[in-house]
Amino acid sequence: MNTTELKGKFIAKRNYEPASINELLDFARQVYLRGELTISEYRDITRQLELAGAHKPE
Repeated sequence: MNTTELKGKFIAKRNYEPASINELLDFARQVYLRGELTISEYRDITRQLELAGAHKPE
């Protein structure tokens, strides 16, 4: 899964566009915790989102 697919999954699940890249990062974590992403997919997506400017809350 890549960020485009993740965004599509987000829209399908929540019925709206993510307000920020951070919201997409949070969603990726939720999807991973539900077992819908492997650890390597999660790491790749997290890396891509962080390069795009996302950051985890402190």
